[in-house]
Amino acid sequence: MNAYTVKLLDFEGPLDLLLFFIKRDELDIYDIPIARITKEFLEYIHYMQQLDLEIAGEFLVVAAELMQIKVKMLLPPEPGEEEETDPRTHLVQRLVEYKRFKEMSEEMKKCEDEQMKVNYRGYHSSDEHVIEEETGDDLIRDVTFFDLIASFKFAIDRMPKKLIHEIEKINVTVEDQVLYIEDFFSRRSEATFYEMVKEFREKIRIIVTFLALLEVIRSKKLIIRQLQPFGELSIMRAVI
Repeated sequence: MNAYTVKLLDFEGPLDLLLFFIKRDELDIYDIPIARITKEFLEYIHYMQQLDLEIAGEFLVVAAELMQIKVKMLLPPEPGEEEETDPRTHLVQRLVEYKRFKEMSEEMKKCEDEQMKVNYRGYHSSDEHVIEEETGDDLIRDVTFFDLIASFKFAIDRMPKKLIHEIEKINVTVEDQVLYIEDFFSRRSEATFYEMVKEFREKIRIIVTFLALLEVIRSKKLIIRQLQPFGELSIMRAVI
């Protein structure tokens, strides 16, 4: 019997990224376009590397698995050899099972939220009252890390393309860009990430600004919301 390790509060791993693509593009989970999914998966890993984020080995394992499946689907079967089962079968089974656990965890979270609305009975001062502080994760409402990467990708893709690459040292730090973000939102109450960086001409400045944004969100000075699934992210000043 296989053992399962499930972390209910944070699923964001390689299978979550695949589900992100499937939901965003309304794909059939039983008929995954492997070539397209593999290309996007590798692109996201590339952007994570650009941001100097630690990439767990499981991402690389799934990337290798996707490429292996892609190769198997491209190559014809050997003469006289019976056609094998769909190379995607094992991956699809894992995704379906993972999706089932994820949906169950979301249902459990809804039940927890409903129970939190129940008031304690009165006149019992000895009852224990647990007050949970709002965490940084709570400030990013219905927004995943992959949504943030998508916003970063949107800004990078719209940078002017240079035919000649000039190497120059740009002195920019996360601390500098934290101050830039704080100053930006002292004048505006809401903006998109692209609006924050559209005047930048250096890719490294956009990257450092994105990292600085994560720090400011963690400090609870800003919150992020998404008005529609997979839509543009809106960054707002937190109400103190």
